[in-house]
Amino acid sequence: MPLATDRIAPRLTLSWVNTDAQQAMFTDLVDGCLKGERRSQQRVYELFYGKMMAVCMRYTKNTDQAKDILQDGFIKVFRSMDSFNRAGSFEGWIRRIIVNTAIDHFRRSKHSYLLLGEERSIEDFKDQDEEDILADEDGDELPDLKPADVINAMQKLTPAYRTVFNLYVFEEMTHKEIADALGINVGTSKSNLAKAKNNLKKLLRQENKIN
Repeated sequence: MPLATDRIAPRLTLSWVNTDAQQAMFTDLVDGCLKGERRSQQRVYELFYGKMMAVCMRYTKNTDQAKDILQDGFIKVFRSMDSFNRAGSFEGWIRRIIVNTAIDHFRRSKHSYLLLGEERSIEDFKDQDEEDILADEDGDELPDLKPADVINAMQKLTPAYRTVFNLYVFEEMTHKEIADALGINVGTSKSNLAKAKNNLKKLLRQENKIN
């Protein structure tokens, strides 16, 4: 069975550069986790809880869902510890597992989100306004906003829009990679991204009273 880390490209490991001291600490923690030491597992959890919780929050509609994904993700981290390539970034490896756990959550709940057909998702039927399929049509830029404001707005997107937006913008996946990961086609991925951008901009303008 493929590991949870197999679906996202290795390029993500380049986003984190650990110091020698950090690398030595991570090596000790990995060794401890491989021995089943609860203290080492707890330390890994404490070190990366905040960053990985922030990742999960982007993929979910509330804190409870995010915590569920995070819990499942860390279980996979500890179960897959022997697959960690010690030459790579430990944080990047953990993040890939957490993101793939979020993808698994989306796929398991597909009966609720129900991506339909080759070209359209169920979200498409909720808004027939043609302007919503065009991303950033007006070209207006939003002023600098607090990260919390952006996360709050993202959580109000539909699951399909939110997931595709995250994978494309934050994980830098191509539409082909997103389509393969979510079990949709490239056209659906592109449509959901465009609508996600437009809806996110509208939400931010509305909630921050921007004309």
